[in-house]
Amino acid sequence: MGLLDSLKAKCGPATSRISGLAKEHGGKVERGLDKAAHMVDERTKGRYSDRIHMGTDKAKGAMDRLAHKDDGAGPPPRPPAS
Repeated sequence: MGLLDSLKAKCGPATSRISGLAKEHGGKVERGLDKAAHMVDERTKGRYSDRIHMGTDKAKGAMDRLAHKDDGAGPPPRPPAS
């Protein structure tokens, strides 16, 4: 058994726990991301708005992937950003 195989075996239980937490608290995390993005956007006076929104969308996508990792289905489609 190689090093990566043993690491994957040891991380298996943690991965399923993280996935469960992402499913349970995904809404709270997304609201927190939106709140933080809004605060940073205000403090930078909109100069980095496009980058902030891009980073927020990527973080939400990662949360969706974590939350839907175990059920075999892909993440739900995200509504277009307005």
